[in-house]
Amino acid sequence: MTAETTAAAPARFPDPGPARLPPDRAAVFFDGIFAEPRLSHPEGVAVGPDGWIWCGNQDGDLLRIAPDGGRIERMGATGGFTLGLAFDGDRALFACDLRHRAVFRLDLATGALARLTPPGIRIPNFPLVDAARRRLLVSDSHDFRAPGPGIWAYDLATGEGALWYAAPLVFANGLAMRQGEDAVYVCETFARRIRRIPVRPDGSAGAAEPYAEDLPGLPDGIAFDEAGGLVVGCYEPSRLLRIPPGGGRAALLIEDITAHTLAHPTNIAFDGTTIYTANLGRWHIARIQADIGAPPLWRASL
Repeated sequence: MTAETTAAAPARFPDPGPARLPPDRAAVFFDGIFAEPRLSHPEGVAVGPDGWIWCGNQDGDLLRIAPDGGRIERMGATGGFTLGLAFDGDRALFACDLRHRAVFRLDLATGALARLTPPGIRIPNFPLVDAARRRLLVSDSHDFRAPGPGIWAYDLATGEGALWYAAPLVFANGLAMRQGEDAVYVCETFARRIRRIPVRPDGSAGAAEPYAEDLPGLPDGIAFDEAGGLVVGCYEPSRLLRIPPGGGRAALLIEDITAHTLAHPTNIAFDGTTIYTANLGRWHIARIQADIGAPPLWRASL
């Protein structure tokens, strides 16, 4: 199916256009500077099927925070550095690990944690479940100094896979898919742009095309709202952007000029009209009360 042949589902949340949120819409959801386990420099964040907020830290821990922000629990540990996270419905959590150059799979029923991917990927940054094809797409940031390929695809069950998009990208980072559309959206952080890569009928990658360029910040994580807008977490400056449906010029959604509440936000996750952000520059997860929204992403892979 394609966007042209699939009728769009009515949005539960309206498209607010380029409205900017006041800074006080953002607050610290959980401060883990002195917690045990410590929430040190989280990169990934995802809302789980249990309703808890899941994240990682610089020690390779897989953590979850109670919905009321009252406590934090360690659910597994790789001994590396946890980057992006993605749920395969209520079955498993996938976590990218910088130190091990691998993606790990946490079985949600048994708690077993194991390496999923074989050697090959260099900097696995963000995982995206392509539920229709039962595969995991993973961005490979490749190198901080030079562009390189690209995006990998792995079987969700076996971990077998290969490069899916082999053309060079400028530090490939966050990934997203829009419901009802056969395309993958990818951040190129140091090029300050988002590209759209069509998915061909056989599942292979088409030619990348620009979706948003000259962004006013370094894009890291992305997520679609139900109105079709693409929300972008910018590592620098500390702000969130929103690209309107169809692409084009990004508008500022919210900003923290002190880099205190939003402190180099990386990955983002919707839970209705709440947006959670990981803050690589500090020790907390932030929560933003927005005027846009989307269900937690794990529901899309059921």
